[in-house]
Amino acid sequence: MNIRTLVANGLLTALYIAVSALVQPFGFTNIQFRVSEMFNHLVVFNKKFFFGIILGVFLTNLFFSPMRLYDVIFGVAHSAISLGLVILLSKYTKNVMVLLTANTIIFSFNMFIIAFELYLALGLPFLFSWITTAIGEIVVLAVGIPIMYALNKQVRFDKII
Repeated sequence: MNIRTLVANGLLTALYIAVSALVQPFGFTNIQFRVSEMFNHLVVFNKKFFFGIILGVFLTNLFFSPMRLYDVIFGVAHSAISLGLVILLSKYTKNVMVLLTANTIIFSFNMFIIAFELYLALGLPFLFSWITTAIGEIVVLAVGIPIMYALNKQVRFDKII
C-alpha cells in the first residue's frame, strides 16, 4: 500500500469515526441511522477505500458501541462481506448507478447479520430488527447515492488513490 493510499484511508477512517460520533444515539439501536454508512459507496468508485471503511467501522464500534465486542465482530463482518460483494460485482458491471444501487441493496439485505447480533446480545426479535435496521440502511445509503455521485464528479474518487 503506497503512502497516498494509506493517507486517504486514514482520513476516511477518521471521517467515518467523526460522523458516527455525531449521530451516536441513532447508530447503535435496532433502528439505525448511521450517516457514516454513506462512505460505503466509495468502494463503487475505488476498491482501495475498503480498508479505510473497515477500520472506521472497527474503531467506531470499539470506542462508541455499548456492545463493543458484539459490534466489532458482527459490524466488521457485515461491512467486509457487503463491501466484498460489491467489489466482486464491480468486476461484471461498470455502470456506477447500478453499482451504487446494488451497494444499497446488498448492505440493506445483509443487515440480517446485525439483526442476528441484536438477537444474541439483547434478545431483540430477529425479524423486527432485520426490518428496522435494513430500513435505516436503505434510507442512509439511498440518500447517499446522489451525494456521492455528485462528489465523485468533483473529486474523482477513482483517481485519488
